[in-house]
Amino acid sequence: MSDEQEKQATEPGTEVRVKVKTGERDRPEDEKPRDEVSVTRHRITVGGRELAYTVTAGTMVLAEEKHAKDGESEGVKPRARVFFVAYALDGEHDPRTRPVTFSFNGGPGSSSVWLHLGLLGPRRVVMGDAGALTGPPYDLTDNDFTLLTHSDLVFIDPVSTGYSRVTEGEKPGDFHGFQKDIESVGDFIRLWTSRAGRWLSPKFLIGESYGTTRAAGLSGYLQERHGLFLNGIMLISSILDFSTVDFTPGHDLPYIVHLPTAAATAWYHGKLGGERSLNDVLREAEAFADGDYARALHLGPRLSEEEQRVVAERYAALTGLDVGFVRRNNLRVTLARFCKELLRDEGRTVGRLDSRFTGLDRDSGGEANEYDPSLSAILGPYTAAMNHYVRTELGFESDLPYEILTMRVRPWSYKEFENKHVRVSDTLRKAMHQNEHLKVLVASGYFDFATPYHATRHTLDHLGLDPSLRGNVREVFYEAGHMMYVHRPSLERQYADLVEFVEWGAGRG
Repeated sequence: MSDEQEKQATEPGTEVRVKVKTGERDRPEDEKPRDEVSVTRHRITVGGRELAYTVTAGTMVLAEEKHAKDGESEGVKPRARVFFVAYALDGEHDPRTRPVTFSFNGGPGSSSVWLHLGLLGPRRVVMGDAGALTGPPYDLTDNDFTLLTHSDLVFIDPVSTGYSRVTEGEKPGDFHGFQKDIESVGDFIRLWTSRAGRWLSPKFLIGESYGTTRAAGLSGYLQERHGLFLNGIMLISSILDFSTVDFTPGHDLPYIVHLPTAAATAWYHGKLGGERSLNDVLREAEAFADGDYARALHLGPRLSEEEQRVVAERYAALTGLDVGFVRRNNLRVTLARFCKELLRDEGRTVGRLDSRFTGLDRDSGGEANEYDPSLSAILGPYTAAMNHYVRTELGFESDLPYEILTMRVRPWSYKEFENKHVRVSDTLRKAMHQNEHLKVLVASGYFDFATPYHATRHTLDHLGLDPSLRGNVREVFYEAGHMMYVHRPSLERQYADLVEFVEWGAGRG
């Protein structure tokens, strides 16, 4: 940044564009890819406290070192331009004590927009909630619950999401897989940390959904490849063991761990009757799922007719389904069938990401819903907000489409897990054993069918963590879904939980 730009950057609200291009075609053919960023200054008032902060938004070139057959380095080769948005609190802050948090979402194929404009960043999407959506054209507002109060923030869009793209001549598919994704995001974190001079800062990761899979993988990669040890990892709507959500015939675990979420959903939609609290319903469902129901699935045809009837009636009473439907499904109601069946008599379906949301299908007699109403509810608001925000408020211009949630990363390679389920929980366990200071926060929503809370609990129960380190893991739960922060009361609680965790992980809690 030039002296004049530095001078301009001291003026609150002044936009400083260091380098912005509109597309790869603007670049001469013989010119190597370069970082292209926009730097802007902003202010926000949070809890009566005014925060002045600097935002750097743009693409950083990710290069790989080339080696000859004899192992000698042949220099570096630019392979991708990774889009990021970094927030730094202005003022005198000691980088040795000021935390920095790296954030990403999942998919695979998702940009970082959800955690960015839903939970962590200083600006937040206005969209309403289940049953009270605002409708287009949507809006942005200051986020009273931004984690910027306690940590600098870096939002990362993996290759092919957001504005992140491979460089000319490279193959996007090379980055569309479990291991290469971890390596590219990890290498970006290492490079950003070096350039920002933050190696001695407390460092955190926060990932959502498949982003938790990535975060667990990064816990090992960052330590073993770059010697970058973390203070904490925040897992939002976690999935570290894909066997918990695989409804393959003959594999009964998903039916067990999904049942409490089905009970919570039935309770929310008034299908259980009575005056029971959500907590009472969940505890009853958990006990049944782990006890008589798990035994019944294990016994299969060895279960007597009378025992099957009793289990089916109990299942139906907890999930709001017809007992005959449960028996016709051999006690095994898949997620797709449940989402279609629960409100069939009302001509409605329930959401997968958040079962509080309902949708309408063309065919009320079908077996599965046409779409996920909870995804449809968030897709429009977040897409509109991000496209406005990045260009209008952050000053970064590109004519490329900002890929919010793209299928262009498919097929996604899991070649490292051929003939077995994807499982990264042991990577996390090993990282915690090697770094006994590493803290983990696991956040789950009771109405989340994509990563059910009881499935997450099952994974944690089988983590194999040494008893001396079990206190390094904290679990928190919310009366919302996958993106629990769209529910205002959960957003408020989650902010407090994240602040407490960051302070704890940084050695101050």
